[in-house]
Formats: sequence, structure tokens, C-alpha cells
Amino acid sequence: MVPLLLVLLLILLLFGFGFAVKVLWWIAVILLVLWLIGFVARPKGRTGRWYRWYRW
Repeated sequence: MVPLLLVLLLILLLFGFGFAVKVLWWIAVILLVLWLIGFVARPKGRTGRWYRWYRW
């Protein structure tokens, strides 16, 4: 009985981990697309920046 419960627990953990990794990949892809759009659509000029927090 205990080995069966351990196997089921392992299956649930692996399923949850796989789901979390898949969600994180989708978030990473969405953020990459937003960053690329912002990079391409930035204002023209030498100091044109599309984000305000960058102050170099």
C-alpha cells in the first residue's frame, strides 16, 4: 500500500512540476515578445528609450 501511495505522490509531483514549467515557458515567451516589440517601437534618436526606469 505504501509503495502505491509513493508512486501516486511521485506522479502528482511530476505532473505539477511539468505544468509549472510549461506555464513559465509561456510567460517567458510573452515577455520576450513584449520586449522585442518595445525594442522595435522605441522612439527614434540617440537617447530614445521605450522604458523609463533605465537611467544610464
